[in-house]
Amino acid sequence: MCVEYNLVSDRVRNSEPFDRMASMLMNSLRSRPVNSSRALGFAARSLGTSAPLQAQVKSKKTLARPGVKNIVLVEGVRTPFLMSGTSYSDLMPHDLARGALQGLLNRTDIPKDAVDYIVYGTVIQEVKTSNVAREAALGAGFSDKIPAHTVTMACISSNQAMTTAVGLIAAGQCDTVVAGGVEFMSDVPIRHSRRMRKTMLSLNKAKTLGARLSLLGSIRLAHLAPELPAVAEFSTAETMGHSADRLAAAFAVTRLEQDEFAVRSHTLAKKAQDEGLLSDIISFKVPGKDIISKDNGIRPSSMEQMSKLKPAFIKPHGTVTAANASFLTDGASAVLIMSEEKALAMGYKPKAYLRDFVYVSQDPKDQLLLGPTYATPKVLEKSGLTLGDIDVFEFHEAFAGQIMANMKAMDSDWFAQTYMGRNTKVGRPPMEKFNLWGGSLSLGHPFGATGCRLVTTVAHRLKKEGGQYGLVAACAAGGQGHAMVIEAYPQ
Repeated sequence: MCVEYNLVSDRVRNSEPFDRMASMLMNSLRSRPVNSSRALGFAARSLGTSAPLQAQVKSKKTLARPGVKNIVLVEGVRTPFLMSGTSYSDLMPHDLARGALQGLLNRTDIPKDAVDYIVYGTVIQEVKTSNVAREAALGAGFSDKIPAHTVTMACISSNQAMTTAVGLIAAGQCDTVVAGGVEFMSDVPIRHSRRMRKTMLSLNKAKTLGARLSLLGSIRLAHLAPELPAVAEFSTAETMGHSADRLAAAFAVTRLEQDEFAVRSHTLAKKAQDEGLLSDIISFKVPGKDIISKDNGIRPSSMEQMSKLKPAFIKPHGTVTAANASFLTDGASAVLIMSEEKALAMGYKPKAYLRDFVYVSQDPKDQLLLGPTYATPKVLEKSGLTLGDIDVFEFHEAFAGQIMANMKAMDSDWFAQTYMGRNTKVGRPPMEKFNLWGGSLSLGHPFGATGCRLVTTVAHRLKKEGGQYGLVAACAAGGQGHAMVIEAYPQ
């Protein structure tokens, strides 16, 4: 997420523990002769728009386990992701979620009463539809007998929705679950000040005219100042953009590297859009407006244009800008998850197996965005795989600098040993397999909906590229992270 806000206090900005880590990291990394473009895989060849390399189909073991239920992704859809304040601005979150659910119904033709459970993820809740899963499901025409609940886990909220679905099926509670996510940043709840809220509640309880007049007379102009939703971490009082800037500095990620990655993301996204690869998108009709069928945040640019932008968070010397950070986005997603047995019985051809997954947490002050670094080795070990076994990587691009920092951390024995208690590094994902259809920097990042996009994209890329295993990884506010291994379904 990225939006410019005031910098936090010097106390937070100059935290000693992070300074020590930054110094250690930079000294360690700079002591090694590393060509930054080579180290991060940003050779001109990798930054180009050539077609994705067709992976050779490898003879690999399946991750199916005796006595463990196979759980499959049958279908995944999403509304077009739009920059906040554009064509969706007059809607509500539940409108987008309902649209995604209706799109899933239309694409799968699943009977509306054949679903056992619905679970949705979101971050900033609309107070009128706090359980947006239930409201959207009813609006989409699902049976009112289907239970539904809403989860929140920052930018991995729809990942949590999907793994909740996996858990329900694995436990034998359900066979068919719809999961998804929605975020709507065009209209967020803005509250009165706490003092004003107290006065209004007291007015509601006042029994006499005199008591009401007394309360009204106590209101001061300052009490009318609104409270905007916080974008800073509650535990650290630091914005995510500020933390991304500090993290980039700690890993010696340059402004040039971040801008190069942002250009790559937009270029690859535009190519994927033009070639019709973003097939998870469903058309969405905004009342009184045209039908929307494409993401509107994809804007290929040049390095020259990128270099003109000023720092958005740490001024004037920061390296995170509006162009190398993900933008505020409106959008919704939905996936159909089933037991393999049930899917085949209903005549579906699954897209992929949903295999192992992990959630991680680390220090929210100094390692807020390193979730992929911590989650990736854990999920690979759980699956019995190595980084070399993965054919398709889809990582959430919160910031270009965050991606760069995770790449360097994953490729550092020193970081693995010093901060993760591991003997060796997990390794750096090869760029020729990484986010080849663009990512959150270009496609957009509706906080609660991105996870489903990542998983569906992995399934589609595995099929197109002939790979067997894919890896999804993401960071999230609170210093949390997630990773999941996905296995291609036999053709």
